[in-house]
Parts: sequence; C-alpha cells; structure tokens
Amino acid sequence: MSPDQKKKIFILMINMFIAIASFGIVIPILPSYLESINQGGMAAGLMIAIFAAAQFVFSPIAGKWADQYGRRKMIIYGLLGLTISMFVFYASDAIWVLYLSRVIGGVGAAMLIPAIFAYIADITTFDQRAKGTSLVSAAMSLGIVVGPGIGGFLADYGLKLPFLVSALVSLGAVLFSVIWLKEQDATDANPVLAATLTDEESMFTKIGRSTKMPYFIPLIITLVMSFGLLAYESVVGLYLDNQFNSTAKDIAFMITATGVVSVIVQLFIVDRIVRRYGEVAILVSFLGVAAFGFLMSLFAGSYVMFFAVSLIIFMATSILRPVLNTLISKMADGEVGFAMGMNNAYMSIGNVIGPLLAGVLYDINIIYPFILGLIMLIITMFITVAWQRSRAVKASEAL
Repeated sequence: MSPDQKKKIFILMINMFIAIASFGIVIPILPSYLESINQGGMAAGLMIAIFAAAQFVFSPIAGKWADQYGRRKMIIYGLLGLTISMFVFYASDAIWVLYLSRVIGGVGAAMLIPAIFAYIADITTFDQRAKGTSLVSAAMSLGIVVGPGIGGFLADYGLKLPFLVSALVSLGAVLFSVIWLKEQDATDANPVLAATLTDEESMFTKIGRSTKMPYFIPLIITLVMSFGLLAYESVVGLYLDNQFNSTAKDIAFMITATGVVSVIVQLFIVDRIVRRYGEVAILVSFLGVAAFGFLMSLFAGSYVMFFAVSLIIFMATSILRPVLNTLISKMADGEVGFAMGMNNAYMSIGNVIGPLLAGVLYDINIIYPFILGLIMLIITMFITVAWQRSRAVKASEAL
C-alpha cells in the first residue's frame, strides 16, 4: 500500500476504534444502572434489540446515501448520531428516553459502519482489500476490548460518568473526522444508478432485491454469523455461572481474551490466508471451524475447556467478518455503499433475533442455544459449498 492509502486507513481505524470503544464503555455498568432506575432484564434485552432494529431499518437507506452523497458525510453523520445518543442517555433516567437514545444510536451505526467499509473499498485494489478490511475490523475488535475496561474503571467515580465520557469521546471523533477525513469516491461508483435503483424502494423491497444480487449468499452468512455470535454472547455469562459457578471476573477475563485473539488474527493472519486461499475457500473452512467450536461447547466440562472452545469460536468469526466484508465489496458492481448497507442490515437481523431466541431456548434447556447455533452453521456451510460449486460451473461455462 502507498503512504497515502495507509494514512487514510489509519484515520478510518481511529474512527472505528473510537466509535466502538465509546459504545463499549457503557457495557459493564448498564445492568447496575438499569437496576438503579428500577428496570430489569427485559429493559436490558430491549436496549440491544432496539439498537439492532434501528440499525436494520436504516442500513439500506444509509448505504444508498453513501453511494449518492459520499462516504465522508455518512461517517461524520454516523459518529454524530452516536454522540447525540450518548448525550441523551446521560441526560435522562426516563426509560422511554433511554430507548429513544438507542434508536438514535442504531441510526448512527447504520450510517457509520457501511460507509467506513465502502470507503475502504474505494481506496484499495482487489488484492489490498482484505488487508484494509481486516485492519478496520481489528480496530473494531480492539474497541470492544478497551471500551468495557475503561467503563469499569470510570464507574468507580460515578455510575453515569461512563455515559458522559462516551459522549465526549464520540464528539472528539466527529471533530477528528471533519478535520482529517477527506472524501474519496470509488472509481466504479455510480450515484445515478444507486438513486435510480433505490429512490422509490421500501426497506423490504431493498431486502428482496438483495436476494437477486451476486453477493446474496455472503449476506446470508453474515446474518447467520451475527445470529449465532450474539445468541452465544447473550447467554454465555448465565451459562458459565450456572454450569461452572464462574465469577464476574472469570467472565470478563474470557471476553477480554477473545477480543485480544480477534485483534491479533485480524492484524496478522486474515490478509495472508486470503491471498493464499481466496475468500470463498476461507468462508467454507472457517464456518466449519466455528461449527466445530459450537459442537465442542456441548461437551465442555470445565471453565478452562469452555474458555478454549470460546477462543476457537471467536477466532473463526474474527476471520469470517473481514473476509465477508471484502467479498461483498468486490461483488458489488457500482454500488458498494448499498451492498455494505445491506450487509449491515442482515447483520442487524441476526443481532435482533439471536439474543431473543437464545433467551427463550435457554429457559427451556441451557444447551439449546448452542445446538441451534451448531445446526445453523452446518446448514450455512453446505449452502456455501453449493454456492461455490455453482460459481465454478458458471465460470467454466463462460470460458
């Protein structure tokens, strides 16, 4: 990569890190805060679901706007939405206001994330794209690790202080982007095409149109992966407590360790294996690895074994996430912003359904969420293999 490319990617990494870390700051204290305002588990679940639902509804629109009006504007507006969300959350204890803040935050995330990955697609070649997306994904993973740690430290000085700090950090990211981020339109972007295709479409029409796109199967993999991962994360704390009497410190250590593994994998491994084996082969292989992790979780008889299994699962998904982003951006002809918006929308569907269904299944039997994740990953792996063979046949017929 050229020095100019590296500079732009570094700016995007900082933006992603600040956005994710500022959101992660509030995670450790959210249960205690909700308890302090006489709210319980339902409110905590709705906080996740409302954010993801808003992100799902707005992602296709934000993706279209990224194609029409430019990535830089969507990144700045997305960061601004996250900033306003945190200020609103800090300013009130009324539960309906808190839910409103989550809607604003979900819209902000819908603007930000597709625009960042579309920007990466703009400034990299096909060969460089896996490295660019893996670097930004690593920044995201690092934010997931660092944010909760900062939040836990700040909570000792006041239960609402993390919300204020999160808002101020996000505001700093807005100013940083305004000053340092320059617009870079894709050489193959077609704003007129994007406007023609999406101006009169409803969100569900956009979803329907995405089923006919060449990147539809990668979108399905995104949905399944986010479904399984969020379902897993939403019950893992309860499972560890129930099965192994794990402490909060044990759970926090596991989350931190998996986050560190994600950063290392995305910084040093993803680009190398993609260059050697290609995106589709990596998808099939690591869907299998993730499925193996879910299978082993059913037989984990101790905290240490479950810890090791979790590392396998998170390692696999850390590779799958940037590879999917890379593949979708490569297959999006002239409307990368729309494609990445749809990617975000499918991810949000999984983020809404996964935790809700996992909670219901967990109440029936604590291993059912893991069995469901295993079944869905196996089905998706076979779909991916069939898709790969279909593409190979079409390629040979074209020759």
